[in-house]
Amino acid sequence: MQDISRAKSAELYEKSKTYFPGGVNSPVRAFKSVYGTPLFIQKGDGPYIWDADGNKFIDFCASWGPLILGHNNAKIREKVTEVMQNGMSFGAPTALENELAELIIKNNRFVEKIRFTSSGTEAVMSAIRLARGYTGRNKIIKFEGCYHGHSDSLLVKAGSGLVTFGETSSAGVPKAFADETIVIALNDKQAVTQAFAQFKDDVAAVIIEGIPANNGLLIQDADYVQFLNETCTANGALLIFDEVITGFRVGFEGAAAYYGIKPDIVTYGKIIGGGLPVGMYGASNEIMAHVSPDGGVYQAGTLSGNPVAMAAGIAALTILSRNGFYEELNAKAQAFINDIKAHVATKGYQLKIFTVGSIFWFAFTDKDIKTAEAIDPASMEKFKVMHRECLNRGVYFGPSGYEVGFVSAAHTSVELDSAKQVIFEALEVVFGE
Repeated sequence: MQDISRAKSAELYEKSKTYFPGGVNSPVRAFKSVYGTPLFIQKGDGPYIWDADGNKFIDFCASWGPLILGHNNAKIREKVTEVMQNGMSFGAPTALENELAELIIKNNRFVEKIRFTSSGTEAVMSAIRLARGYTGRNKIIKFEGCYHGHSDSLLVKAGSGLVTFGETSSAGVPKAFADETIVIALNDKQAVTQAFAQFKDDVAAVIIEGIPANNGLLIQDADYVQFLNETCTANGALLIFDEVITGFRVGFEGAAAYYGIKPDIVTYGKIIGGGLPVGMYGASNEIMAHVSPDGGVYQAGTLSGNPVAMAAGIAALTILSRNGFYEELNAKAQAFINDIKAHVATKGYQLKIFTVGSIFWFAFTDKDIKTAEAIDPASMEKFKVMHRECLNRGVYFGPSGYEVGFVSAAHTSVELDSAKQVIFEALEVVFGE
């Protein structure tokens, strides 16, 4: 099939490379893992996006997750426009912060008090500092394959042993920072037990994505997550759920409700901003009392809780809090995925689709993948072909085979049926039919 025209996007990309490293303001946007130059998006509406060349796509990237209601949602746009008439930032409290906080806390059993930030990275960074301040300990346990933003102590990868100090995964991160982070494999109880045996009195927290979804969709068994919770409690450490992706996505209460586990600290982002930059961390009253100005753990932000972002969040979460919202969205998403699974099974393709709620991930394998190490890098060549074939037929996925896709409330049976046919045709090319 002939490739879509990218002439205007290519021109914009060449110009952008004179302004930004790699021509982008976030690395994955550079299309390094797929064919062609990045698409420059001009507009979005409902389940669709259009690029600078006028190509129209059914979008399953959803701005990497926040757009659970689709692009340019009318209720969010109207609320933001209304609030903007009075100004966009004051660096002072507004009633909108109270309104969004009440909406969240009243509908979420897992937090009693919260603090807004401007990004998920900032929320996680602050949660780590809070855990250290609350426990008086230094070390953090994280898991290989879980991404928690680009703060220094979390940009680390596993070394060669079962339990190792992290090795920096980015230039510019001092070894001393990485040495405060212990990185172990997911789904390995022995590694967790050994880590606590080695560092028992110095582990402030264990941090895990609610359902790891930044490096494939690595759905963990409930008994493993419960084991993490019990082990933290037994050793006086805190359990942090990074729910920047899963929060308000698998349900209003996120992965905490999915597993029926109350983490000590939870971080959120993406969806609570309604398409604008917002992050948040929350915990019990007792733990949050350690945050400045009540306590000694300092964290601040000029644009934290700014009225425009709060307005977008209020509009979005008001819709999400309605009875039946998630039941309808998740049922629609699962029906879409089940139809693709049935087609794959009929064809005998070596492809598994991992899914939870309205999140899905295509993995060109026949294995049940629960760890980053189980993902075969060579399989990404198949995704690369699939991505190109889908683009050429009008379906947009994030430009990396390690990234997940999202169904939004704006996707109707019309778009989902069309997307299924595109995926079927793309898979024929991938598997050489």
